[in-house]
Amino acid sequence: MLKTFIKHYLELPSTKKRIVCLGGGVGTAQILKGLRKYDLDLTAVVSMADDGGSAGRLRRAFSVLPSGDIVNCLAALSDEESILNKLFLYRFGGKRYGKDTDLGGQKLGNLIFVALADIYQGNMSQALEHFSRLISSRGKVLPATLGDVNIWVKTKKGIEVYGEEKIDTGKYKGQRALEHVYLDPPDIEAYKPTLEAIKEADKIIVGPGDLFTTVLPVLMVPKILKLLKKIKCKKNFIVNIANKPFETSNFKVSDFLRVLKNHLGKDLFDSIVVNMNYKPSIPTNFHYQYVKYDRQNLAEYKNSIIEGDFVNEEFALYHDSDKIAQQLVKI
Repeated sequence: MLKTFIKHYLELPSTKKRIVCLGGGVGTAQILKGLRKYDLDLTAVVSMADDGGSAGRLRRAFSVLPSGDIVNCLAALSDEESILNKLFLYRFGGKRYGKDTDLGGQKLGNLIFVALADIYQGNMSQALEHFSRLISSRGKVLPATLGDVNIWVKTKKGIEVYGEEKIDTGKYKGQRALEHVYLDPPDIEAYKPTLEAIKEADKIIVGPGDLFTTVLPVLMVPKILKLLKKIKCKKNFIVNIANKPFETSNFKVSDFLRVLKNHLGKDLFDSIVVNMNYKPSIPTNFHYQYVKYDRQNLAEYKNSIIEGDFVNEEFALYHDSDKIAQQLVKI
């Protein structure tokens, strides 16, 4: 009673745990859906290197930030039954990879963001702030950078492929096995509010998500990586449920950790969350396979790995939001 009285009348700052999720896409959205049910201060940080799909078309046509991951994560933080949630995620009929200025295949949330960017005369910070307010989200979604950034990769055969869409969809010649991803420009500036959120975090959660095209492009922003190496809060990495063709085909858990260490320069994570339930069938038309847990290759990580059943049994490409949230809150 006394604590409640003091907090209410003296307006002491919130004691909510501050959780920052780095990545983007469907993977981060699934994590946010589960964590939003707890009394937490949530922030998602998403990659701005997306140049594919409907958001990529708007990026080229109107010179705005790619808003696809921003929209998905904000929707995940909103009340699921809200009509605004459904409106933001509504996609017009047509081709997602049509002409840049075509309405067909566009998500309404992406179009609203373009309108806000125009209303605030290109001030992306203001556009993002009001975008969050519109959907009444239970947290914040921040870009890794406001600058114009792209990615390119070098494959294991030494082929260089430029652009997130080509990498993601395997639209290049030669073996589709990736070795290293790079930012262009490599010294892209981090968004200052993002750095502040990371500095103040009680816990950092990285992944799940497309390793080379979604997760690493956030972690490799120089000032973000420098800060992650410096801060003392707990850092958790969530290994994907399934491997994506053209990106992590045939990867085991050890492959994810090897690639992370090669790109980041060291092992950053206090805990590594691994799914052990392979029973639900993955739809064959997606050509995905479960990420196998190769315990024999992970001796150096044995005290960090957290095993469990985290798969969404209705759609086995994704984590179950509630299962994974329960584990993350325990850690």
